[in-house]
Parts: sequence; structure tokens; C-alpha cells
Amino acid sequence: MRQLEVAAVRRTVFDEDHEAFRETLRAFIEAEVVPVYDEWFAAGQAPRDFYYKLAELGIFGIRVDEEYGGAGIDSYKFEAVMYEETARAGVQFGGSGVHVLLGLPYIKTLATDEQKKRFLPKFVSGEEMWALAMTEPGTGSDLAGMKTTAKLSEDGTHYVLNGSKTFITGGVHADRVIVCARTSPSTAEDRRFGISLFAVDTKSEGYSIGRKLDKLGLKTSDTAELAFVDVKVPAEDLLGEENKGFSYLGHNLASERWGIAFGAYAQAKAAVRFAKEYVQERTVFGKPVASFQNTKFELAACQAEVDAAEAVVDRALEALDADELTPAEAASAKLFCTEVAHRVIDRCLQLHGGYGFMNEYPIARLYADNRVNRIYGGTSEIMKTIIAKDMGL
Repeated sequence: MRQLEVAAVRRTVFDEDHEAFRETLRAFIEAEVVPVYDEWFAAGQAPRDFYYKLAELGIFGIRVDEEYGGAGIDSYKFEAVMYEETARAGVQFGGSGVHVLLGLPYIKTLATDEQKKRFLPKFVSGEEMWALAMTEPGTGSDLAGMKTTAKLSEDGTHYVLNGSKTFITGGVHADRVIVCARTSPSTAEDRRFGISLFAVDTKSEGYSIGRKLDKLGLKTSDTAELAFVDVKVPAEDLLGEENKGFSYLGHNLASERWGIAFGAYAQAKAAVRFAKEYVQERTVFGKPVASFQNTKFELAACQAEVDAAEAVVDRALEALDADELTPAEAASAKLFCTEVAHRVIDRCLQLHGGYGFMNEYPIARLYADNRVNRIYGGTSEIMKTIIAKDMGL
């Protein structure tokens, strides 16, 4: 115990404000999430009303300027605490993560003053939940190959959106979706040219939600297919400049990949906690499972990997807050931490024996939830490509 306390003291990324937030958040999770989480799991999504509770807690407004109803704190550290506390409790906040981690950076960096006045107060209050729609059927990580189009009307008042998207987290409950679409054909010199971003109102005529996808993990996070048939998007809902969307996507992918890396680290840390508690309580051959040398060695090895991942994500977090996190550094953090989480969670599940395969145990849900970390936000193979390119290879 003393060694763990020393390790916690050495960690410098969080201060007293973050720890006070941690206490508040932990109490909120125990009161508002844990008692009903099995119901969410069975339903395949968190209820829409829950997002209003998160808004009341101030979750959505931490990084939003005060003039729009937020706290005006320009830091991702409170979100990092959220990753740790949800993982610790073995729960998730539904699809709300994309609202803040994916939606907000685009509004903050691309929206005009007029757009911010329209969007951000409702963003903070939870009245409008946001999602991001990039991936299309058949294109996967090849964003430059997207087929969804947005054509400007002759009078210039609106765009006409046609196409489809898939794997859209938060897509069922979303009130606004940042949709990536082609406004111009790509060129032979640059396949990435011609993509634009739009803040699409999900109540628009011609906008429809297809299947709510049945996923291996992340069961409480609503993920959907979206379709657009002649959807009229007001010209004033274009985010940023026309045809420059790909560069915007690339800039904001660093924060997204940091979030996946930190979430994976938090899951690995939680897995060690779950396994440690289980082996201390479980008895085999008349002795606690924790007393066997193999158990001690396995958990010690897992703890060492978690310690290393913590150092990586904390360093990336400091760089992100300083606006210095490069795409290659974000890719490296995501690659390392998601691979660590994969190994650690698998080994911790093994220590549970047959019970580790039962969904009533958090380690089983964690195992399923973790698998997507090496896929979304760019696969591990894409991360390696980015890193290798940065190395000059």
C-alpha cells in the first residue's frame, strides 16, 4: 500500500481541483449510474435524460468559454479524470464522450462567432447533443474516398446533402451531427481536396437513422448508421471553409487519439484493480488465488505495463494542453496504450477463470469494450504508418 501511495504522489499531472472533481464524479457515478447500469446494458444505450444530468454536473461546459455558459477551463485534464473514474467503476456515460471529445474541438476552432452563439449554449446544457460522422460503408480509414456529397444550391442559401455514414457513435441520440461530405471532386494531385464539414440538424427532412448497430462491446453507447436524402443544410451551418475539411479532420485527430489512448490506459488500470480484488477473495485448493506465485507474477507484470502506459498518456496530456501534441506523438500514445490494455485486460480476465467470461463481472465487459480501441480513431496499422512516416521511413 505504501508503494502505491508513493507512486500516486509522484504523479504530477493532476492538482487539488482535479482531485476534488474526482470525488464529486465518483459520488455521482455511484448514485446515478451504477444502480441502473445493467438496465442500460440490456437496452443497448443510456437514456437521453441522463445527458441532462451530465450537463447539470458541468461535464459538457468545462472547456467552453464562460460567455456561452461554460467554465472556460482550457484543459483536457478533467476529461482524463472522467476516463479514470468511469473505468474504475466499470461503466460508461453512453455516447456522450463524442459530444465533448469529438464535437467540441470543431466548434471551438471552426465556428464563427454567430455559430458559437447558436451552438454552444445548447451544447453546454445538453439540449443539443453532438456527434461526428466521418466513416462510410466501404471506405473505412480512407477518408479521402468518401462518397457523401453536399452541393450548393443555385441561390447559395443551402447545400443539398446526399449519402450515408456508418459506425457513428452517439448517432441515435444526436441532435446535431458534424457531417463530412464532398463539396468538390478530388484532384489527381490531391485526393483529400474537396471535403467540407457541416453542422447538420438531425430533425432535417431527408435525414434518417438506420440500424442501431449491435456491437461486441460498448453496449451502452448508441452507435448507428445514418442516411441523407436531399437534406437541405443552411449555408450558415458550414463549419470552416469549403473544401478544407480534410485538414480540419487531421488537426483534431490528435486529441481524439489521445482520448482513446487515455481511455485504454484507464481500462487497463481498472482491470488490474478488478483482478486484484477477485484473486484476494477467490479461494482454490483451500488458499486464496492471490497466494499463488503465478498470480503474483501476472499481476506484477500487468502493473508494470500500466505504470508505463500512465507515463505515456500523462506526457501526451501535458503536450495536448500546451497545444504541442503532434500527430505522430498522438499515434504513438494510442498504439502503445491500446496494445498494453489489450494484453493487460486479457491476462486479468484469465485470472478470473470461468467467471471472467460472464457479463455480470466487469472484467468481461471491459474485455469486450477494449477491443475497439485498436480499430476506431485509426487502426493500429494506421498508427504505425503515421509513426514510420514521422521517422522518415
